[in-house]
Amino acid sequence: MAAALRSSCLYFLFPLLIVMMLFINSTAYNSIEETKQFRSLSNSTVANRLSGNDELKHEHAVDNPEAIASMVAMGIRNSTERRKLGYFSCTTGNPIDDCWRCDRHWQRNRRRLADCSIGFGRNAIGGRDGRYYVVTDTGDDDPVNPRPGTLRHAVIQDTPLWIVFKRDMVITLKQELIMNSFKTIDARGVNVHIAYGACITIQFVTNIIIHGLHIHDCKPTGNAMVRSSPSHYGWRTMADGDGISIFGSSHIWVDHNSLSNCADGLIDAIMGSTAITISNNYFTHHNEVILLGHSDSYVRDKVMQVTIAFNHFGEGLIQRMPRCRHGYFHVVNNDYTHWEMYAIGGSAAPTINSQGNRYLAPVNPFAKEVTKRVEPWEEGWKHWNWRSEGDLMQNGAYFTASGRAAPGSYARASSLAAKSSSMVGTITSNAGALSCHLGYQC
Repeated sequence: MAAALRSSCLYFLFPLLIVMMLFINSTAYNSIEETKQFRSLSNSTVANRLSGNDELKHEHAVDNPEAIASMVAMGIRNSTERRKLGYFSCTTGNPIDDCWRCDRHWQRNRRRLADCSIGFGRNAIGGRDGRYYVVTDTGDDDPVNPRPGTLRHAVIQDTPLWIVFKRDMVITLKQELIMNSFKTIDARGVNVHIAYGACITIQFVTNIIIHGLHIHDCKPTGNAMVRSSPSHYGWRTMADGDGISIFGSSHIWVDHNSLSNCADGLIDAIMGSTAITISNNYFTHHNEVILLGHSDSYVRDKVMQVTIAFNHFGEGLIQRMPRCRHGYFHVVNNDYTHWEMYAIGGSAAPTINSQGNRYLAPVNPFAKEVTKRVEPWEEGWKHWNWRSEGDLMQNGAYFTASGRAAPGSYARASSLAAKSSSMVGTITSNAGALSCHLGYQC
């Protein structure tokens, strides 16, 4: 009988394994082809080439995010139940951190981090399948011919790389750090600042993980030649001075960084970027924090899907946490302790799904509203799908909902199951770059 059962199981499992292998091969092929197509576009004509009324689809945008939510919800429930039973004393209820931080010897298996993302950017593997690259040199003297051992030399390589740092360092970039596909910047174990110069550009690439950096005091740069791969460099016009600029890219995960005080935005994602997770970051001392969507007229941003989870929006912030256009945005279990104008804004009919966040309004009686529509007339925005579900409103904070209340209206803006807003303080208590020491639990 046992033999018959094993035979029967194998009969059903074998076709399933074949389908999975075909899917993986197809995904890898599509990623390579997309990268080739991106690199063929001219920097000066990108907006013209990507605009228009062509069919708005993106192979990395999810058709059924509810399935993702179900998978993540199961993982969260399992983690929470184990914690209740006293099994892992180091667990916090933050599913990303609980995936890797309990391991005292995490530095021996750094690439495990790539399996810990959730939300729309959950498939961002970065340089998981490549070798390690150790940054030993803080210099950035020649953006066209970077020295081996520098961060710029690492990020432009054509092969997947998991980039780590030999020691604490402050890196002041002369020009934008233009990243190539399949790269992870992993600053765990050291104290690394990208500051006082240009910052990070993720343009027309895929599979990027940025983890553990201090990014601050970024300056406008440009009108210079900059290398983007071993075989290509080109003229870059003026950059705005964003901390992290995501442009026409997909499968991006920005996790556990501390960002502040840049010339423009701290994180911008525009021009058809999608499959993005922004998690566990600590944002402080800035005006326009996060921009998601290029312009009201750029309809290709309807493919944009972004998860914003477990972040702490802290002192000295004014607005855009985030400011959204067109796409689908899941804002879940974040701690909003400071804003001066508003927290979440938008235009061009974005779908915003706010779940399990804590909103602490400022003292100013005229700035209690969490939300801001750029469209001034209610007739223009009353059909936009904006909802607040399970959010904790404090000090007079209030969220102006609109559109349809039915859960189905937010299916494409659901990327993971929210925890109770009462847990937000614990979940976000370690937001920002972590103080990890080698050989110790992080």
